[in-house]
Order: sequence, then C-alpha cells, then structure tokens
Amino acid sequence: MDTPRYHRRSVRLQGYDYSQAGAYFVTVCAKDRVCLFGEVVDGEMVLNTAGNIVDECWRAIPVHFEHAALDTFVVMPDHVHGIIVIADVGARHAVPLQPPDHIERFGQPIPGSIPTIVRSFKSAATRRIHEMRDSPGATLWQHNYYEHVIRGEESLRRIERYIVENPGRWALDRENPDAEGNPKGDERMVDGEDEEV
Repeated sequence: MDTPRYHRRSVRLQGYDYSQAGAYFVTVCAKDRVCLFGEVVDGEMVLNTAGNIVDECWRAIPVHFEHAALDTFVVMPDHVHGIIVIADVGARHAVPLQPPDHIERFGQPIPGSIPTIVRSFKSAATRRIHEMRDSPGATLWQHNYYEHVIRGEESLRRIERYIVENPGRWALDRENPDAEGNPKGDERMVDGEDEEV
C-alpha cells in the first residue's frame, strides 16, 4: 500500500472545515477531460442528454442538502464549474481559516460538507448516466475535484463572471480538443490562488 497512488496530494486547505458557512467555487472534470456533456456552439453551451443529467443533478443539490444553495454554475463539454453556498444567517462568503470543530478524513465523511456534497453529486450523475447508456462500472469523473474558498464579495463577483463567460472562452481553452493549436486560453485556478479570474 506504499505506492504513489495512495499518497495523492489533497487540493483542500489543511485545517479548514468545509462544512462551515461560506461560498465555495467547485470544478468537477470528466475523466481524461473527455467531452461528454455537449458542445459549445457560437459561444453558448448546448447540452446533450448526459449534459442535461449533469445539469439536473447539480440543480438538485439543495434538494438533498437543505443548508446548501447554488449560485452561478455552468456545465461545459468536459467539466462543471459552480459556486455552492453553505447557508448561515446572511452568509455570503467563507470566514477566514479558524480551528475546525471537525475535519473530514478519508473514510470519515462529514455530513453536509463540500466534499460530501460533491461526492453525492458525482455519484447521482454517474448512476443516471450509466442507466441511460447501460454502461455500469465505467468511470465518468476524475477522481478528485478542484475547490476554492471564496473569501469576499470582490472574489465572488470575479468568479461568477468567470463561470458565466466560460462558454465564450471555450474556443481558446487548452482542454478543448477542437481549439486550433490548443492555446493556453482558459486559465485555471491552482492551489487556492486566483489565476486570470
């Protein structure tokens, strides 16, 4: 059990309680960034059947997690960008790092935390798409996902704009297989720092 795959680097902030009130920017990618969910036509995302399922499962998050609300989101050909808000009275962005009451560890999920919400979303979409395609056992999503704790209104507005404008930038996205020369284009956020967003 001492192989590199059992030592994956976590993208989450050490010591941060992902069940606390706040806004979280989440990106979930299809396995191998395969374009499974539709296509961008003239700067607008056109969902296929699988994309509609992903859209429906994302919209259903508040049905299954009553303390969670959705802000801006978009289903792209090979990924989903969205903002999940964990509710507290008037909460709109996450509070600064503080000693958590509890931290999620592998095999010990925290009910209502961002990892639990994302895991539930991925599982629901996978199950429904497998039923539609009659393809049980096929891997739909990358193992992990990206998240970013949103710490202020300015950051929130910038990320909302990034999400809304994402389909319009698809033609330049380095992950777009149809992009001419696959230029860098769609900059990603890395390690909790905003990059071109």
